[in-house]
Amino acid sequence: MKKQSILITGCSSGIGLETALIMKKKGFDVYATARDIKDVEHLKSLGLNSLLLDVTKPDTISSCLDEVVKNTGGTLDILFNNAGFGQPGAVEDLTTNVLKEQFDTNVFGLHEVTLQVLPIMKAQGYGKIINHSSVLGLVSLKLRGAYNASKYAIEGLSDTLRLELQDTNISVSLLNTGPIISEFRNNAKQKVKENIDIQNSRFKESYEKSLKANKSDVPFTLNANAVASVVLTIANSKAPLPRYYITKATYLLGYLKRILSTKLLDKILIKI
Repeated sequence: MKKQSILITGCSSGIGLETALIMKKKGFDVYATARDIKDVEHLKSLGLNSLLLDVTKPDTISSCLDEVVKNTGGTLDILFNNAGFGQPGAVEDLTTNVLKEQFDTNVFGLHEVTLQVLPIMKAQGYGKIINHSSVLGLVSLKLRGAYNASKYAIEGLSDTLRLELQDTNISVSLLNTGPIISEFRNNAKQKVKENIDIQNSRFKESYEKSLKANKSDVPFTLNANAVASVVLTIANSKAPLPRYYITKATYLLGYLKRILSTKLLDKILIKI
């Protein structure tokens, strides 16, 4: 029996890497991708099929997919759009260029990969698309404007695509992930230092506090395998759900979003 194939973006560490390793262990034909060649080589050293793919560079997406379908005989069962990063900062502290950089990876990159994969799935008559959103695609937190906006955009694109694919056998699932142990926070801290004028911001104290925080300061944090297990569930499901909540933080905030007025919800979110 032919193995199910899965293409995963953003596998250099954290969720992408953990998912690739678990899916391989479970017998899937895994294609773990990264945007830097050193990370590709590291993935190969772990026994993974790894290919270069930078979601902001369409030619690398095309080259990667050419290699995948050559190996699979022209098919791709599952796409996990996982690549992304977080750019913290108050809306007033974000330049438009910084906001564009956030969207280039998190939204436009995801969209480009999906556009290139869809013809493969439509030709074979089936497929599963998994888009990595966030609890911050459901609610917004202060000093996360760029990231919030990118995840809300993913929600809108995914919900629309799901409706437009109702006449096909291609499913679209969203992962609303809360805090997960990975390099995400460290990378986000670096983005603050690179792109935010901390010293001249009225949020200076908040930035400095966040830069000192560590993973143990965030409640409900889970390991990356919590996300990988949901991807495995989707892969093995005949009828994947349109949305999966991951971590108690997502369940709690998602519930409060449904039952509270915006004004009451704001009073809670402002304290987080």
